[in-house]
Amino acid sequence: MSAAERPVAGGDEPVRGPVGPSGLLDVLGVASVVLDTEGRIVLWSPQAEELFGYPAREALGEYAARIMVHEQYVDLVVKLFADVMETGEGWAGAFPIRRKDGSTRLVEFRNMRLLDDQGDVYALGLCADQTTVRQVERDVALSTRTIAQAPIGLAVMDTELRYVTVNPALAQLNGIPAEEHLGRTPRELLPDPDAAEAIEAALREVLRTGDAIINQRIMGRTLADPDVEHFWSISLYRLEDSAGTVLGVAGMAVDITEQHQAAVEAETARRRLALIADASARIGTTLELDRTAHELAEVAVPELADVAAVDLLEAVVEGRRSSLGPAESAVIRALAVKAGHDTVALDAADQPGQVARYGPDRLVTECVRTAGPIMVAHVEEKDLPRIARSPEAAVQLGRAGVHSYLAVPLIARGEVLGALDLKRTRNPLPFSEDDLLLARELASRAAVQIDNARWYQNARDTALTLQRSLLPSHPPVTGGLEVASRYQPAGATAEVGGDWFDVIPLEGGKTALVVGDVMGSGIAAATTMGRLRTATHTLASLDLEPARLLEHLDKITEGLDHSIATCVYVVHDPQQRQCLIANAGHLPPARLRPGRNPQFLELPTGVPLGVGGVAFSTTTVDLEPGDRLVLYTDGLVETRQHPLDERLDALLDLLDGPDRPLQEVCDLLLRTLHQPENSDDVALLIARVLPPD
Repeated sequence: MSAAERPVAGGDEPVRGPVGPSGLLDVLGVASVVLDTEGRIVLWSPQAEELFGYPAREALGEYAARIMVHEQYVDLVVKLFADVMETGEGWAGAFPIRRKDGSTRLVEFRNMRLLDDQGDVYALGLCADQTTVRQVERDVALSTRTIAQAPIGLAVMDTELRYVTVNPALAQLNGIPAEEHLGRTPRELLPDPDAAEAIEAALREVLRTGDAIINQRIMGRTLADPDVEHFWSISLYRLEDSAGTVLGVAGMAVDITEQHQAAVEAETARRRLALIADASARIGTTLELDRTAHELAEVAVPELADVAAVDLLEAVVEGRRSSLGPAESAVIRALAVKAGHDTVALDAADQPGQVARYGPDRLVTECVRTAGPIMVAHVEEKDLPRIARSPEAAVQLGRAGVHSYLAVPLIARGEVLGALDLKRTRNPLPFSEDDLLLARELASRAAVQIDNARWYQNARDTALTLQRSLLPSHPPVTGGLEVASRYQPAGATAEVGGDWFDVIPLEGGKTALVVGDVMGSGIAAATTMGRLRTATHTLASLDLEPARLLEHLDKITEGLDHSIATCVYVVHDPQQRQCLIANAGHLPPARLRPGRNPQFLELPTGVPLGVGGVAFSTTTVDLEPGDRLVLYTDGLVETRQHPLDERLDALLDLLDGPDRPLQEVCDLLLRTLHQPENSDDVALLIARVLPPD
């Protein structure tokens, strides 16, 4: 009798060799404990040490109730132990335990009586963390239901790969009666040659090596469902008799098409959740409107779309509410456009900063008018004019291969701000309802950030306009001084501050130089700065000594909603070749004299304006022709990363160079010292003493 003709050993079931452990017990971490009749621990497994926290040397010989049971349940557990030892009936239950480190854990117990060959009685306790047990139970239940509901086919083949036995499930799966399988090979039965070749290659490998193939995935079609691609998980085992003669192969096939599709959907869902998480981290990193829009477009491409554009209604950008009637066009400003590849669709898109009018028939207009999404899953040629801004752009979108379109409104705080416009060109799949949900989620999250950015930008522009209107314009030469100045607003991540400078002509050819900094930011700081500047002008006209002028400013500041400001006030007298300086808590001015190293003036620091009750003092400083004074606010030198002394030294190093025009010096200091991420603005004033006429 040849190997192919031998019967299957063991009846209807093929013989299987030993297989590796499933690992379930390792997952459960089952601890084993053996107790004597008095409840003392006589055997203690490593898993018990891990579960209860006691090493074997501390556990052995101890009463189990003392180290294994929470003190609240000792009496109950002792009684249950006694019942097991007395009746021989096992007991199962779950109790909190007290670990060695004092923590508690819910543990499931199985207790039973043991009897050795001497007639001695012991108790065996099996213990496992209940949370782990419940999780494994849930996993097993899920696996059991999945297997029970899946169609499973079973077959036995001889060494020539001819079917010997086929069960009804496999016959139904293949669409061929079981009896028609017998004596034929998969290649002769399956209509899909690729699938048949893959199956036979796996069968030959198992026959040759004896190594089982577990859950190999095969894709193909069958006569039962010839129009649909199916996925099967096949497991193959070599059959041998007791003498080791190879009899054939046993195989199991499970149609996992639904599971495959579910896995694909799960992976899609995971990627979309990751995209939402990514969007939460990447969108709104700054309060710059354009940057926030670019971040939204970058998140959408290429995961959701091949081309993405972020557009806002022009009225919204300008800070006005907008509502469109059915016959009204939408005036839209493009903020960002992004493509995952080089495409003419970019030429059809409005470029960032461009304002365009979209007619009432355009889809984006409908989107912002109705505050609802617009999806054209399959774009046809007739749809392109309603997507594009112009007939020329529609032609370009057609050339780019736009085949699916989606627009979702950007809505924040009940107001439609604009739209997120998405197109697919390379991605062959049309937009789906799931894509729509994802796009709406992204738009919802981003809209709040965009709204924050546009209100911040409007408020910042207002404050900046106010502040610039309050800053002086001065002639380059006045009262024997050549003067240059700069004002640098704070970075985009912070509001405008209250820094200011002033150059005030006085009687007798004198000139007052002022640099100050109102603590705080925004319109309130700019307004306070304007009041102090006006008050300084008024007081300067009275020809007050600098210390006296600061005293008046101090009283004025106290009345401005508890505002605090620092200030340096300098009066230059060209006739006396000197200046009078008073300081109210400000950084010291720097003096540069030809042929000498630059240095900071040694002045009494004073207290900031608004503190009150502290007198100011005036210091006289000689100034000769060619000498320069550099007055500045702390935004020029202060950073979070460097000590202030280090930054002040850097300022002196920059000033200790060749004699440059004052305008160049201003630019050099700002370019070198002012950090882009600095959240404070800068006022800078440099004066050079001119020779007498």
